[in-house]
Amino acid sequence: MPLTEKAALRAYAKMMNTLNTKHLEPLLADDFTYESQHVFQPLESKKAFLDYIRPKLITIQQAKATFFAEMGTVAAYGKNQSCVILAQNDKANLVGLVLAKVEGELLKRIDLCIVPAPQSAERSGEYPT
Repeated sequence: MPLTEKAALRAYAKMMNTLNTKHLEPLLADDFTYESQHVFQPLESKKAFLDYIRPKLITIQQAKATFFAEMGTVAAYGKNQSCVILAQNDKANLVGLVLAKVEGELLKRIDLCIVPAPQSAERSGEYPT
């Protein structure tokens, strides 16, 4: 059964809400790409992404920061699509949107965006754990 963008995004949201990569890691393609409008260079492999995200999740835990990853939808790039809406410290403090691309049973790409604005997304109230 093919992986859907929504299922891949739910796994990403679980990772962010639990600060644990175990939900997302098995879905990543070896040639997975992570791109952020906050980072200059894309990360272009599963290993590079995991080497980047694991210390980041540990830092969030150690800082006792509060992060929220909510399922949503957004009209962007010519279509209505699933997304994860990210908030920091308070569910109302929206800081970014996450979009996904899948191929077959694997997640090929995640884009962390500030454009479109996270405020433009339709929120669901679902915070996967």
